[in-house]
Amino acid sequence: IHPIKILPSGLFKEQDPAATMTQPRPDEFKPPQECPVFEPSWEEFADPFAYINKIRPIAEKTGICKVRPPPDWQPPFACDVDRLHFTPRIQRLNELEAQTRVKLNFLDQIAKFWELQGCSLKIPHVERKILDLYQLNKNVADEGGFDIVCRDRRWTAIALKMGFAPGKAVGSHLRSHYERLLYPYNLFQSGANLLEPTLPVDTSDKECKPPDLTKRQHFVEPTESCCNSAHRAKRMRAESDCVKTEPGTEPCENNRPNLRRRMGSFVVDLYMCLVCGSGSDEDRLLLCDGCDASYHTFCLIPPLHDIPKGDWRCPKCLTQECSKPQEAFGFEQAYRDYSLRAFGEMADSFKSDYFNMPVHMVPTELVEKEFWRLVSTIEEDVTVEYGADIASKEFGSGFPIKNGRFKVSEKDEKYLKCGWNLNNMAMMDPSVLTHVTADICGMTLPWLYVGMCFSSFCWHIEDHWSYSINYLHWGEPKTWYGAPGFAAEQLEAVMKKLAPELFQIQPDLLHQLVTIMNPNTLMSYGVPIYRTNQCAGEFVITFPRAYHSGFNQGFNFAEAVNFCTVDWMALGRQCVDHYRLLHRYCVFSHDEMICQMASKANSLDVVLASAVQKDMKDMVREEQDLRDKVRKMGVLRCEQAEYDLLQDDERQCAKCRTTCFLSAITCPCSPGQLVCLHHIQDLCSCPLTNYTLNYRFTLDDLYPMMNVVKQRAETYDEWASRVTETLEAKLDKKKSLSVFRSLINESESKMFPDNDLLRQLRLVTQDAEKCFSVAQQLLNGKRQTRYRCGGGKTQSQLTVQELRSFVRQLYNIPCSLPQAPKLKDLLNCIEDFQQHSEKVLMDEATSTAVIQSLLDVSFDFDVELPELPILRERLEQARWLEGVQQTSAQPSTLTLETMRRLIDQGVGLTPHPSVEKGMAHLQELLTVSEHWEEKTSILLKARPPPSIEVLSEAAEKMVGIPAYLPNCLMLKDSISRAREWLQEAEAFQDGESIPLFDKLSDMVLRGQAIPVQLDPLKHLEFLVTELQAWKESAAETFLIKNSHFTLLEVLCPRFEVGAGSPKRKSKKAKDCSKKKMVKLDCLSDVEKALLETKDTTSALATLGEVRLREMWALSSIRAANESKLLPTADCMDLKVCVCQNPPMGAMLQCELCRDAFHSVCVRAPSDSRSTQAWLCPDCRRSEKPSLDKVLPLLASLQRIQVRLPEGDALHYLVERTVSWQQRARQVSASCGLPDLEESFRSSPSPVGKVSHTPSLKCKWNRTSHDQMVFYTEQRCIPLPGLSVELEELMVEGLLLQVSLPEITQLYHALLNGLGTHHTHGRTSQQEDDPSDCDKRKQCNSQGRKKKAKRRLEREALETERRDKAKKLQNKRQKMNKEKNLERRAASTSSSPRSDFSQSDDSEEEMAMCPAEGCQQPEGDEVDWVQCDGSCNQWFHQVCVGVTAELAEKEDYVCVGCTISDGR
Repeated sequence: IHPIKILPSGLFKEQDPAATMTQPRPDEFKPPQECPVFEPSWEEFADPFAYINKIRPIAEKTGICKVRPPPDWQPPFACDVDRLHFTPRIQRLNELEAQTRVKLNFLDQIAKFWELQGCSLKIPHVERKILDLYQLNKNVADEGGFDIVCRDRRWTAIALKMGFAPGKAVGSHLRSHYERLLYPYNLFQSGANLLEPTLPVDTSDKECKPPDLTKRQHFVEPTESCCNSAHRAKRMRAESDCVKTEPGTEPCENNRPNLRRRMGSFVVDLYMCLVCGSGSDEDRLLLCDGCDASYHTFCLIPPLHDIPKGDWRCPKCLTQECSKPQEAFGFEQAYRDYSLRAFGEMADSFKSDYFNMPVHMVPTELVEKEFWRLVSTIEEDVTVEYGADIASKEFGSGFPIKNGRFKVSEKDEKYLKCGWNLNNMAMMDPSVLTHVTADICGMTLPWLYVGMCFSSFCWHIEDHWSYSINYLHWGEPKTWYGAPGFAAEQLEAVMKKLAPELFQIQPDLLHQLVTIMNPNTLMSYGVPIYRTNQCAGEFVITFPRAYHSGFNQGFNFAEAVNFCTVDWMALGRQCVDHYRLLHRYCVFSHDEMICQMASKANSLDVVLASAVQKDMKDMVREEQDLRDKVRKMGVLRCEQAEYDLLQDDERQCAKCRTTCFLSAITCPCSPGQLVCLHHIQDLCSCPLTNYTLNYRFTLDDLYPMMNVVKQRAETYDEWASRVTETLEAKLDKKKSLSVFRSLINESESKMFPDNDLLRQLRLVTQDAEKCFSVAQQLLNGKRQTRYRCGGGKTQSQLTVQELRSFVRQLYNIPCSLPQAPKLKDLLNCIEDFQQHSEKVLMDEATSTAVIQSLLDVSFDFDVELPELPILRERLEQARWLEGVQQTSAQPSTLTLETMRRLIDQGVGLTPHPSVEKGMAHLQELLTVSEHWEEKTSILLKARPPPSIEVLSEAAEKMVGIPAYLPNCLMLKDSISRAREWLQEAEAFQDGESIPLFDKLSDMVLRGQAIPVQLDPLKHLEFLVTELQAWKESAAETFLIKNSHFTLLEVLCPRFEVGAGSPKRKSKKAKDCSKKKMVKLDCLSDVEKALLETKDTTSALATLGEVRLREMWALSSIRAANESKLLPTADCMDLKVCVCQNPPMGAMLQCELCRDAFHSVCVRAPSDSRSTQAWLCPDCRRSEKPSLDKVLPLLASLQRIQVRLPEGDALHYLVERTVSWQQRARQVSASCGLPDLEESFRSSPSPVGKVSHTPSLKCKWNRTSHDQMVFYTEQRCIPLPGLSVELEELMVEGLLLQVSLPEITQLYHALLNGLGTHHTHGRTSQQEDDPSDCDKRKQCNSQGRKKKAKRRLEREALETERRDKAKKLQNKRQKMNKEKNLERRAASTSSSPRSDFSQSDDSEEEMAMCPAEGCQQPEGDEVDWVQCDGSCNQWFHQVCVGVTAELAEKEDYVCVGCTISDGR
């Protein structure tokens, strides 16, 4: 930071920042305490005077306070910026501070003295800083003067007092400078230079000689600029700025003063020295340039060594010049008129240049410290300007006003009537100033203030000691300092003490707003000072007679106004008396305002009327006394004068400048001049009989006015009398507490003044309420709750003696409380309790019940009883012993912690023999228990773990310890768990069934958690490690990189393809309802089912069920997807692919799910077409390793002899793969397909070839959808005409997670259409008409779906049928003959297409085969087949001549359905 110093000439001089703001100084400013800050709610903010009255008890203690309006209160700025032009005041900062100004005035006088002596003052440096001549002169004067300081050798003490370091001979330098510069001035001030021609010489002390000024004084000839006294800074020059004349230098002849020898010898005798009367030594005779008197240079006191250069004044002329009174200090007006914009540009430029940074970045703390540094230094002369006291009436207020130039929007109209609008506040009804008839600018009309950095407002109080409120519209903050009203006289006394010279010149200095003093200085003398930073949008309120000052942090715009409330009335009259003593004019007449309010008594508020009545009473009494005094002095002439019609300056007292209203004295000799009745003798010298008493009202007029106000205030007076009577009531006449409360409520409702009477009433009521609360607490007996929640004495507890005193207090307060007699009875009960307790404590064999009963009684006494601690000690001892006995009787609850706790409790008890005995027993038991606990812990933590035999031996030794030992119990539990684990391990190793991996892992984990050496554990851990390695190898073989499928998901059939299992027929559904169904809807269900199986065979059966679900669901999905892609559908309504968007552009069709996919969505740019069937991302689940890689995995798992779900799934996958290979060969042979390998070798590659089978695009084109915009990239197996067996075979081959050459061969065979010419059975081979192509495709799709579902149902119900057949075997043997007869009769008398569903009523009918000549097969497994015709009946396969393989692959239609269908 590089501050800039503004010199008087207007030039800028850069200062060293280290010497100004950056280096801390011992005298650095310390901010005072912050004043209160209030943030009213909207409800409180609605009434400003009510809110100010609410915060007054707090805020008036600090003199100032800050109010932050609610955030949404933002009035518009309504001032006319274009019209606002003002001339600011010039403020030189070092002239503002009182002590600094005293120093500057002193230096002015010294400089003027030496200037009149023909020399210019130069201020010397001592220890590299400018010497403070004022402080030096003051310290020497305080020590008794120059002669005494020299005599007593106190120059070193003075140097220390001035802050110089000791031991550097500074005292001799100070003596030299004082003797040269200040001693002649002090001689002049004392008048010694006019009395004695020479100085007395004291030769007794050789070192303390009189000053030889002829050798020590060196002055500079005053130049032309030095003679100009326009600015004091030009008189105070440092040594570096002045030209020093060495002693003995011959002065220039042209500049020699008037010497008599230059006038010729014939006139020399006419001029003689006025001191010695001699005309000799004419070359030393000096002529005064003021009066032409002659003096020898050696006759002057002190004598002059050299002839002065320039004008010289004799002592008489010097006395005349210096005795002229100084002019009163005041601010000069600037020479320039500013607009608001121009002033802001100047202010911002000044601040940014001074602090060398943007104005908004300068910290407020830095500006504050720099301000107080500048005002207290005389070396730096910084000048600022302040636009203060700008009349808002002329340029418009910052707040909007009604009918003003500023047009207010509708949303801002609320601010026109807002109480916080300063144009409204002074003249609102609660403000006393509404009764002042004249508009007083700055008091009833707001004043505007435009500030810049460092511009300040000095210490002052408001006119008539009124309130003031200041609102900062915008700009940088304004820093405030304030002192409370009670410290006003103290602040004035301190300032008068520290700067008496200023008050001698201006007695009313503090009313001129031109003087400030450092708050730290005032605080050091005990004056309470508070501060605050007022930001934009905030109010600052000052209270009556609260001194305040401050400065601006930068360019801002503020507005202020005064207001007076009822509580100000007494202070207002006191202020007028104070003004009379200071001879200060009044802004308005206080008496006139009182009479104005009295004339409107009927409309006054009752509180205001009461205050007016009191003030008017004092006014009338004083006026009567003064008029009586004037009459006694001889003034008999009286005239009525309407002073309220005159201007204030026309009716001011000529002596005290008080504005007269009720009366005044005039004399015919002095027309237009008058005095108040206090200063009748200061009017003129005429006889008093010539005077005239001018009055506004007679006393007979004033008394009725006062009575009217008094009647208005009677309501308050009547209330006050009732309050007084209530407070002074005695004995039976005391009122209840409710009466006191009602009086307070009445005062609040009628807004009575907050005076001493009301405060006393509130105080007595508060005391009574406290006594009521304490008494009620004592009577309620709240000690019980507190004692049981923690006990101890509470802050509200009383001693018995205090309770006695409290009972006496209840009878002494002026309020009647009903608790007083009850408390007296309580006191009697407490005294009885104390007597009983004393007897109990004397008996050593006291039982617990007796002690507890006493304590229970004490719970009702909320009093501190000295017997209670002793009773509690006895009770704690008894309870402790009882606790020891109870825990010892139950060893399971006696833990180590319990024993330690009991021992710790016993240590804290008062010593007793029974307690000591119990402690010894517990300590012994604790030692034994801790020993075994520690030993057990070591055994449990031993590595390697000890054997079970070692632990069992240790456990036997612990038996018999009557305590709860966790480690010992853990040891026993570990032994038990180890034995169980060994038995389980032995059963595992000797068992016939193969264990599951999860059970093995759980067993290993349990074994690892047992801290016992287990021999089989290592072998089991090795098995687990092998299985983990096997799972990793299997995952590496099957899983695709970054696949989200788990190994079990890949190896198991797809359980998530469809929702639910295949739909069963009603007959079989009834069968299934009696069998527990297994839920296989997700991977966890499959895994759980595999884990619950007992062996691999059961697991394979479970996986077979999942396969059925897979085949059924996939068949449904394929049919749905094929139907979705029929050409009859609108392609833009389709949702295909993983993105679920309509088909567009190049498409791919999955061979498995038959859904269409966008090529860009599912194929990477690097993908190339292969000879394999293309599968979508959901259908391609694994890498599909070859069977050669899978078989070794299965063999390695079988060698481990441990089952896991992945292993069972792999086993099933291998069996399924092998079974599929066999079926593929059989189907290819039965369907008449050519050899698969030959077909694969002979079929051309599908890449780049065009299939004769229509693709999706071709079908849509054939259905005249020419606008279609997509096509399929790859060839797909044509489904129309494809047999169900081949389609199912191909689907299951694609579902296999193992790659087989047969799958690829079959795919290419079907792709080339080889399967479409070979259909199952012996149906017709005729070709369908091309126009029926679409219908045939839909029928084929539905037929395939129906046949697939039936086959899957047959497979799913096979297991259930076997179980049911076994249960009904015995019943069928008994009923065979009867049922055969019934079937023959039914076959001849009913239709062959009888509904088999009618036999659902019994389980026996469900097991009947309707075939003629049923062979009634028996055994664990009986194979059934269902008719695919219209009857849906079930037949034994052996009864109708159908093999199991044929029933699985082909549709079966019974004889009856064949005949009825005409087949």
